[in-house]
Amino acid sequence: MATLGEFIRRRREKLRESDRQYSLRQVSERVGIEPSYLSKVERDIGSPPSEETLIRIAQDLELDVDVVLALAGKVSSDLQEVIRRRPELFGQFLRDLKDLPDHAVLRLVREVRDGDW
Repeated sequence: MATLGEFIRRRREKLRESDRQYSLRQVSERVGIEPSYLSKVERDIGSPPSEETLIRIAQDLELDVDVVLALAGKVSSDLQEVIRRRPELFGQFLRDLKDLPDHAVLRLVREVRDGDW
């Protein structure tokens, strides 16, 4: 899997192929950071940005926020709150899911979401 910086840079450059609004400078302006900082993020220099900045970058580049946060070694604050409410339960649940194939996890998610409780 790509690093956070590679992932962001590839997406921005792909969008820029068809839309000049995705230059480093224009993206950084929309996100509210300096172009030099976005450049460092894309080159994986320094610590990853804050959750809020990563969310703005992901939204601007139409990326999945949770994927961007995971690549930065972070978990969104809303998911952290869910886990904090029942840490033992969610800790075990996530550990049990880690070795399951994607199709099994998706089936479980659909069953929980659509099931009658």
